Amino acid sequence: MNKGNHADVAIIGGGIVGCAIAYYTAKAGMDCMLIEKGDIASGTSSRCDGNITIVDKDPGFDSLMSLKSQELTVDLATDLQLPFEYRALGSLLVCDNDTEMEAAAEWVKIQNDAGLKFKLLNHADIKAESPYFADDIPGGLACETDSLINPYLFCYSLIDRAKHYGLKLHTQTEVKAISKREDFTIETSNGSFTAKKVVNAAGVWAPFIGNMLGVEIPIVPRKGHILVGARQKPIMMRNVMEFGYLMNKFERERIADERTEKHGVALVLEPTESQNFLLGSSRQFVGYDSSVDIRVVETMARRAMRFFPKMHDFNMIRTYTGFRPWTADHLPIVSAVEEVPGFYIAAGHEGDGISLATVTGKLIEALLLEKETIIPVDPLSFDRFQKVGVS
Repeated sequence: MNKGNHADVAIIGGGIVGCAIAYYTAKAGMDCMLIEKGDIASGTSSRCDGNITIVDKDPGFDSLMSLKSQELTVDLATDLQLPFEYRALGSLLVCDNDTEMEAAAEWVKIQNDAGLKFKLLNHADIKAESPYFADDIPGGLACETDSLINPYLFCYSLIDRAKHYGLKLHTQTEVKAISKREDFTIETSNGSFTAKKVVNAAGVWAPFIGNMLGVEIPIVPRKGHILVGARQKPIMMRNVMEFGYLMNKFERERIADERTEKHGVALVLEPTESQNFLLGSSRQFVGYDSSVDIRVVETMARRAMRFFPKMHDFNMIRTYTGFRPWTADHLPIVSAVEEVPGFYIAAGHEGDGISLATVTGKLIEALLLEKETIIPVDPLSFDRFQKVGVS
């Protein structure tokens, strides 16, 4: 077999999580290759926003994981050679009503008690952020450590550096079957590959890779829509979400109309470096149906106008959809699989793949090398679902 078709570690999936794993494993000196069925960042990582945030994380382990990822991303901003539009501007959560303001005040207190840099904002603070905000927004909160990147460029920057460290890259190479004897044999549309260890970083497609080895992975696609808009003058300088985004993400009750609830819609607005903006968000369980639902788009636009009433005269360029890899407890799986020695899973980040890619890459590096991890990995274990009877 061609020497380029064998590696100690094979990473399946060229999205942001797979690219981060490729970077850290290659930098650590491991013999590794990445196998991707399309191009780098051709799936979810090119159909999402670029938020690296703590503001939308549950206090505790979820926030800790995101903070570590932010710290690692700061380091990468200096180590990677290709720029990826890194902007450390902080982010906002805005409230729709006084009930949400009460919840926001409690949220800030909990996060501050955990040592995170959150600040409660009043009505005047919100209006100072952007003149386009509605006049009746009561306030919100800010997290100063949050940042923005271009996910597409970030993936290519990680791969560029990983190749410098020795990564073997195989794109347009779809995995068709995997078997294991002493080593893993990976049959693809571009020939056969072998590896001592395999990391499944295939995102919403991770269950299909797992099935090839008899491993049932409880990840479900959760579709989201994004609108791309343009304006001559920026609407915002930093990312903004509504507080209801947290309610949708963690499937909690919120005050919203029936249509907004039905489509899982909550405001997310991200300014890009090109002065366009991305507008979301929606959440739907519709399998792998990637079609654009105009009813959802209309609901998103209507919701955006609640917070930015002048948006009716903004230019909307296009809309598209992507799939979030959802797990029942909203935490990713970053874990070895005991039933198949040498097989690892790094998937299930739902809408946090951008935020958590770097910490995931660092954790997989440690697991492969059997060294201490930078944060505990028990909450991310694959067998946590088996313990509670989830399959």
